[in-house]
Amino acid sequence: VQLQASGGGLVQAGGSLRLSCAASGRRSRSYGWFRQAPGKEREFVSFIRWRGNITYYPDSVKGRFTISGDNAKNTVYLQMNSLRPEDTAVYYCAASVREMGLTTATSYQYWGQGTLVTVSS
Repeated sequence: VQLQASGGGLVQAGGSLRLSCAASGRRSRSYGWFRQAPGKEREFVSFIRWRGNITYYPDSVKGRFTISGDNAKNTVYLQMNSLRPEDTAVYYCAASVREMGLTTATSYQYWGQGTLVTVSS
């Protein structure tokens, strides 16, 4: 499984971006987005589980970010609205054969290369 993340860039606070994660190879059961800011640990952002179309967000992004997917295209999206400077980070998409424990990075077997999101104040 290979993952290609795209869509990052520079945006002003309050703006929006949509990240895409195109997957090739065997389909995974779940996909997640994580982010890592300079000097900080990797942080869970969202996941989607195809079975049941289950999604989940931490409080830090809930109500602002939306994860979705196109199963036919094997692509997952992260719509980010009302962006804040503290959202600045490299965003990584990841794929998992699991359907549980999806808020932790160790549950994912495949990772994309990351795309940089910079939010200016």
